[in-house]
Amino acid sequence: MKNRENAEISKHHEEIKRNLASWEKKPLLREIYLAFHQRIAAHLSRGLDSRSVELGSGIGNIQEAIPNCIRTDLFPNPWIDRVENAYQLSFADRSIDNLILFDVFHHLRYPGTALQEFRRVLVPGGRVLIFEPCLSVLGWVVYGPLHHEDLGLGQEIQPFAPEGWSADEDYYYAAQGNASRVFLGEKYQPLLKDWRVIARQRMSAISYVASGGYSKLQLYPDKALPLMKAVDRVCDLIPALFATRLLVVLEKSAPTEEGAELAP
Repeated sequence: MKNRENAEISKHHEEIKRNLASWEKKPLLREIYLAFHQRIAAHLSRGLDSRSVELGSGIGNIQEAIPNCIRTDLFPNPWIDRVENAYQLSFADRSIDNLILFDVFHHLRYPGTALQEFRRVLVPGGRVLIFEPCLSVLGWVVYGPLHHEDLGLGQEIQPFAPEGWSADEDYYYAAQGNASRVFLGEKYQPLLKDWRVIARQRMSAISYVASGGYSKLQLYPDKALPLMKAVDRVCDLIPALFATRLLVVLEKSAPTEEGAELAP
């Protein structure tokens, strides 16, 4: 177990190092992420003055859009405010207004167990804001053969951890298709029975895909970003074909409340 934990820590720090290098070299990437974070900020419960926590903050860039956001991760880094595990948060009951997960949900092996913990720490009316890969025709290509993490489509999602399971003993997991399966499909809707679905927004984000992200080659010059955003707006009209990103906003509510309709 200790060897596996050390290997995960080493892998995490190597990825952080690579991402920081890309962040410094690619102003286009910084501008795109700022827009993503601003889109999340627009859905915060009580706005920018709320007590917001990001889980899995990575290189910690969210504070450019949400200055007061508490940045957390599984492992410490100089810019991380707190070390936190999504299944076992150290925050008191009903003490947080917003929990933000940016490319974190698909790493949750037991999403139902995590959602129960989120519900515990959120105030009434508090929100979980989830930004994830989205499966469309283009999304399947981008996150399937062109990405190093598995889509997980051939595996059943295990909503809840088995009896006796410990969050401290969990290990690396990734299934990039999980958000689309949970939030856009019917099979896993019971997981959302205690939540009000405020938003399910699918976006093409081709400007991001073609930027190369943190690890791939940038396919267009920085000055072409306005043109690429125009392409995004057109492709947003056909999410089944072009959506590569999904923003889901869940609000803590009574179990009897029903979710919102799917929005493109």
